[in-house]
Amino acid sequence: MTLQGFSDLMKAARSGTKDGLDKTRIDVEDDAGYLDVAVSDVKHPPAQLSPMPEGLSSQQVTRRHILGSIIQSERSYLESLRRILEEYQSPLLEANPRILSPRKIQPVFYRLREITQCHSMFQIALASRVAEWDSSEKIGDLFVASFSKSMVLDVYSDYVNNFTNAMALIKKACMSKPAFLEFIKMKRASSVDRITLYGLMVKPIQRFPQFILLLQDMLKNTPKGHVDCLPLQLALTELEMLAEKLNEQKRVADQIAETQQLARSVSDRSLSKQLNSDQGSLVLCETLIETVYGERGQVLKSKERKVFLFNDILICANINVKGPLDISSLVPVGPKYTVKWSAPLLQVQVVEVGQEASQETLFQHGGAKHPGSAWKVILGPPRLYQELQDLQHDLSVVEEVTLLVGTLQGTYQNLNTTVAQDWCLALQRLIRIKEDQLQSANKCRLRLQVPGRPDKSGRPVSFMVVFNTPSPLSKISWVNRLHLAQIAQREENTPGWFCAEDEGKTMSPFWPLLACRVPVFTTKSSDRKVTALHNPRQFSAGCTLLPQGYLWVASGGDVTQGQVEIFSLNRPTLRPVKSLQVVAPVRCLEYVPEPRTSEEVEAVAFRSSTGVGNTICLGLDDGSILVYGSVNTEAQCLLNLRNPHSCPVLCLKHCTNFLFAGLRDGTMMVYGRSNGDPWDGLWEPDSSRTLIVGPEPVRTLLLLEDSMWASCANSVTIIEGSSLATQRFEVHPDPMVTVAHMVRAGGGVWMAFSEGSSIRLFHTETLEHLQEINISTRVSLHNPGQKSMRVTSLLIHQGLLWVGTVQGIIITLPVPKLEGIPKITGKGMTSLNAHCGPVDFLVATSSTLSPELLRDSVADGPDSACGEEDRSYYSSQESLPQSGSSQGQGGGKGRGVLLQYRLRSTSGLPGRPLTVRGDEASDSSLESLEHSLEDGSIYEFSGDPEMWVQGRPCERDGGRRDRVISAAVISGGRGFHRLREGTTERAGVESSETTLMMWELPLTV
Repeated sequence: MTLQGFSDLMKAARSGTKDGLDKTRIDVEDDAGYLDVAVSDVKHPPAQLSPMPEGLSSQQVTRRHILGSIIQSERSYLESLRRILEEYQSPLLEANPRILSPRKIQPVFYRLREITQCHSMFQIALASRVAEWDSSEKIGDLFVASFSKSMVLDVYSDYVNNFTNAMALIKKACMSKPAFLEFIKMKRASSVDRITLYGLMVKPIQRFPQFILLLQDMLKNTPKGHVDCLPLQLALTELEMLAEKLNEQKRVADQIAETQQLARSVSDRSLSKQLNSDQGSLVLCETLIETVYGERGQVLKSKERKVFLFNDILICANINVKGPLDISSLVPVGPKYTVKWSAPLLQVQVVEVGQEASQETLFQHGGAKHPGSAWKVILGPPRLYQELQDLQHDLSVVEEVTLLVGTLQGTYQNLNTTVAQDWCLALQRLIRIKEDQLQSANKCRLRLQVPGRPDKSGRPVSFMVVFNTPSPLSKISWVNRLHLAQIAQREENTPGWFCAEDEGKTMSPFWPLLACRVPVFTTKSSDRKVTALHNPRQFSAGCTLLPQGYLWVASGGDVTQGQVEIFSLNRPTLRPVKSLQVVAPVRCLEYVPEPRTSEEVEAVAFRSSTGVGNTICLGLDDGSILVYGSVNTEAQCLLNLRNPHSCPVLCLKHCTNFLFAGLRDGTMMVYGRSNGDPWDGLWEPDSSRTLIVGPEPVRTLLLLEDSMWASCANSVTIIEGSSLATQRFEVHPDPMVTVAHMVRAGGGVWMAFSEGSSIRLFHTETLEHLQEINISTRVSLHNPGQKSMRVTSLLIHQGLLWVGTVQGIIITLPVPKLEGIPKITGKGMTSLNAHCGPVDFLVATSSTLSPELLRDSVADGPDSACGEEDRSYYSSQESLPQSGSSQGQGGGKGRGVLLQYRLRSTSGLPGRPLTVRGDEASDSSLESLEHSLEDGSIYEFSGDPEMWVQGRPCERDGGRRDRVISAAVISGGRGFHRLREGTTERAGVESSETTLMMWELPLTV
């Protein structure tokens, strides 16, 4: 950094940001690059908090503690960077005789000096800000000023992109230069914490996730309206975007390195050519345990395999010797592979419990062949499924025997109805245990049916491969990624989206994939509009591909009656299950979940409701609000609310205590709960209140934490949730323009309007206008004769802003996922699958996986199918590797981690196994692969024993509850057609029916 740039940075740190993010960037941006400026600790001492003054609030005290953690973590990080330069790079350059040539030393430590200078400047600015903390209490703008500069991204990008190469150079030097190996072993032995060189060099990759966690905690403890609130949100946005870019670059670099390592091990010339081409991309790879079972279900052998999932092929490889132990303890040594088999992805099938084998010859890989017509696919460990069927058969026989015993005329000591009923109860208990065993065994076992070579007669032959995954979550991830990779090869997804050429190289492995399209209404009027909502349900079974629940789709517009179609989401395609006719067109829908206290939500995932349960509210054109019960598909009408003037209901939204209905005449009806009880009862018609919003129709409503936003003409009225007090602000200068759509993410609200192609972003607290985007300029497709776009639907879901247009085109724009400001910085992606008319709605559907499916044990009682041995989740596919500093620090304070939990093993049942088989089969039925205790962190945030970061350490008696979310986005509009790549010209057959299109998204944790 230049001296003038350093002066500007200090000035910005002292004065803060006056004009928001742009002003801060102007203050500190310097494209001249870095100068090697020595920073003296005497002249610029590290940041130090003054003694805590008296009279601080609990939030102020917490913010001071978090600031102290920022100071300590930055000091520790800077010390680690200096250790690399002073203890490794400098001695290697100055060694005589030379240990390594400077030509090899330079790429190993590439860009570390610039990163050190960057954080040295940040620490000086931090010290200045900390000295003024008690008077200003502002830190967010300093992060924006320091880390929004382009050169920060440049140096970190260069470091991340070079990291894999640096580790390879270190590995090669360790194996070819004994003096270098002895040098790094000596450095590790002489250090206090015994951290390896790898452990130090991985810290820059982990730095920004640490910052994000600390700023999230700081924002959580910052009161609304605080001067630091908006700067913290802007800082979170900047750091999230920076971390996302670095993670994506690391993911691509790791993907290329793994693919190249595998390609070097392939003897098949065609497969090697396929791996080296630019067409294939690595989706997932992980070390799994392949297990081969014998005829009696006993484990014949088990061995580690590296399984590679590419976008078009699945490869299984043997893992050869990983290298000398003394080297692998200092730096990760990549293994060598020998390809065992490969198969086209579309021919690979996941086989779950109870599925039958096809009629082709089927055998387990490494085992004996079985005729497909006579052999059932036995899952669990083998025999468990067959044993369950035997138990069920025996129970039916014993029940018949019980009925016959009841007809006996005489009395016998051990042959009476009581004894027979005990037999039934015992068999039912055995069945429950067997079902638990089967479910537990299946959670961590991935079974794949893979095509093999045809037999001598030319019939197709398949073999079954059984892999043990490290955790239930790992299996779920494999099933989901295999499913998505197969969908991605369909014609409508090759390609499914269009973007500029420079964006295509950094796309995520799975952009939203079109899974299905379904016609719903035959359009007879061009004015007919449709709306929809998702009635969610938690996963309670093993389906991990699609959200669960029901989709309600309603019709409105220029028709005399309304119609509602209910679709089930429990299958790979939308399936209609019920149709409802209502007296008037439906304008809007609202899903109202059953109110629950936080204690109830934490206590159980499901419970039988004593109230009315979840409900669906329909707003009609005749002014009615119909309230339907949403239990399964019964859909009974429970209540009919009418407004006094029969004014059409245009929008509905609810909070805990109230139901808000926006009307066409510019008023809003507010209904309270029956008997004033927020936790029970329906809405009370007689308790309604009328609020005047404006002279124009209330077009859309948006619920925030403690307020409701209502749009009327070119302004938005904010209604406080408890007092119903109102505040109004203008969002568009043209009084003829109406706010048509509002969506919220983090600290911002995006708005779309009835005219024009622009959308605007406003801050939720200050109501400040933060950004404006013209959708037509963000679209990658072009058509010179096309009229300007207009937004007809808007949705934010999983880091994407979905925009539906009047032309039927759907656009996605990347936005931050965290609590920051949802700014748009990337280029838009345009779906090549479009509607023929306006996109009437975009609905997000998501469901949470049942926690039972993430635990190896299904019960903790004496009849549990699982033991008490803990097992941690570990993965080899995270973009951020584990720190080498995890060794030898057990005596320090708890290490902070991002995600951590423990899962129970399916082995270790106490006592004699319960089974209807003989002793020779009973032992094998419970046989399970043993797993040793592993570190449960996905990646380390800090190996520094004195550093505090947010995280939940593993508990021996219970782990953290992880939430696995399945998500999809559904659009509705007239017809369907494909766009030609690069232009908005239509291709294919158009339809006049209202069509639903569903895009699947990858599972998220």
